[in-house]
Amino acid sequence: MSIIYLLIPIAIILASIAIWAFFWSVNTGQFDDLESPAHSILYDDDEELIPGDVKREEKNQGDTGSVKDKNGA
Repeated sequence: MSIIYLLIPIAIILASIAIWAFFWSVNTGQFDDLESPAHSILYDDDEELIPGDVKREEKNQGDTGSVKDKNGA
C-alpha cells in the first residue's frame, strides 16, 4: 500500500509533462498544417536523389530505340 504514495506523484508529474508538451507543440505551430506533408509525397522531386550513373543508363536505354545504325537502317 505504501507504493501508492510513490506512484501517484510520479503519475501526476508524467501527466503534467505530457500536458505541457502538448500545449508547447500547439503554441509553436506544430499542428498548423497537417495536409501538406501528406500531399508532398506525390510531387516528383526525387531527381537529385538518383545517382548520376543511373540517370545516364536510363537516358541511354531510352535512346537506343530511335538510334539508327551506320547503314541507315
